[in-house]
Amino acid sequence: MRFMTIVKTRETGAHPSPALIEKIGKLGEEAAKKGAMVGMGGLLPTALGARARLANGRITFTDGPFTEAKEVIGGYAIYDVASKKEAIEWTRKFLEAHVGLWDQELEVEVRQMMDDPSAGC
Repeated sequence: MRFMTIVKTRETGAHPSPALIEKIGKLGEEAAKKGAMVGMGGLLPTALGARARLANGRITFTDGPFTEAKEVIGGYAIYDVASKKEAIEWTRKFLEAHVGLWDQELEVEVRQMMDDPSAGC
């Protein structure tokens, strides 16, 4: 089963310390060695991005930053694990890596991925 974890935070302009980057990197290496990690990454500020929207049959694009957003997606990880419980355990380890190294609030959404679209939800 594949799960995507979506890291949400407020965009404050704070950058992770080298120590935090190293700790998260080691956690990713540990997960990869165990065959659980498919991929992970952090996202740059919304000011460097854009949003695409389809509404009433019309497609529009808006350049960042997105000032109306209360929280933004700051990063993600994709795990290939046996259960939701295991995905949650990796998420716990990820959040624990931040303790003492990151003073911003984080929320991580754990979502199972649709591996076979014909199977439905």
